[in-house]
Amino acid sequence: MNPSATTSRRRRPSLLLFTAFTIALVALQIPNVAAGENDVDFKGIVRDARNLTFENPSLRRAYYALQSWKHAIFSDPFNFTANWTGADVCSYGGVFCAPSPSNASVRVVAGIDLNHGDIAGYLPDELGLLTDLALFHINSNRFCGVVPDTFKKLKVLFELDLSNNRFVGGFPKVVLSLPSLKFLDLRFNDFEGGVPTQIFDKDLDALFLNDNRFRFGIPANLGNSPVSVLVLANNNLGGCIPASIGKMGKTLNELILMNDNLTGCLPPQIGMLKELTVFDVSFNNLQGPLPAEISRMRSLEQLDVAHNRLTGVVPATVCQLPRLENFTYSFNYFTGEAPQCSRFGGGSVADGKQNCIPSKSNQRSAKECASDDAKPYD
Repeated sequence: MNPSATTSRRRRPSLLLFTAFTIALVALQIPNVAAGENDVDFKGIVRDARNLTFENPSLRRAYYALQSWKHAIFSDPFNFTANWTGADVCSYGGVFCAPSPSNASVRVVAGIDLNHGDIAGYLPDELGLLTDLALFHINSNRFCGVVPDTFKKLKVLFELDLSNNRFVGGFPKVVLSLPSLKFLDLRFNDFEGGVPTQIFDKDLDALFLNDNRFRFGIPANLGNSPVSVLVLANNNLGGCIPASIGKMGKTLNELILMNDNLTGCLPPQIGMLKELTVFDVSFNNLQGPLPAEISRMRSLEQLDVAHNRLTGVVPATVCQLPRLENFTYSFNYFTGEAPQCSRFGGGSVADGKQNCIPSKSNQRSAKECASDDAKPYD
């Protein structure tokens, strides 16, 4: 899920010259970009380009976008953008060109990868000029502010990774308008508010929203999503796991909902997740028993329900799942476990400490086991 844009062989420049009138016209066709609404001197960038020759108009527009971005960068300690000069944008560090899908004889900027650059700055509106962009990866930097609305012009964008930066504001709804998007990674930022229902109606393959400040529950249409990997961990979502989750049985491979302040019971519909290999709902406030339907999750390899308020008996059918390698159910209020759970063999690991199982060591005190937290869920 991390394909790189390939660089095609260099082609002879077309020597196509733009007149000053044409350049000015291009600027006028970009609303809210050249109008002085941010700190980027876009008119100066267009003026500087008059003496440069570009292979094609697409690479000229890419020059405008990348030079605008360079002006919006405050710190580049590893000099990722040091060579962002001149007309040959395909030689810029972290910029990848490829033949245009509509015309193989024309090179376009198809990918940007500035991962782990520790770069500080913001995303200017002019990045909307990169209309041929399929991959945009800028994880592990210090970009701040919001995601520009001009990203709606990136109609062929396939992967968008903004993780581990300092973006703020609500969920960047501009991504909902990207028709080709398959991979979205917004983790480790400061996005807040609700997760929009529309994100689960998009044809995504992977969705990472963890380690932000999202709230107001998991939308009820969760099950509409065709993703294979879904990570919502370390937010403050609250509420229950929607019953619609059962509709994801044919596609979902990994689901991580740890530390999301979730409440209620584990819905029995999780038993329909036949392809799920990783299921982590630890560090929440889930109550009630483990649903018997977990025994249908025959592909499970990692199961973590630790640090909740679960009660009842851990059944043999869970511990006997054929591919289960690691089962963690510690720090709950289980009162018993099947013998098969204590005889995990081979390389498998079961961790059931700090429960209320009398026959086991490292369990909760009698006072804790008699508390309200240990009472069965109504």
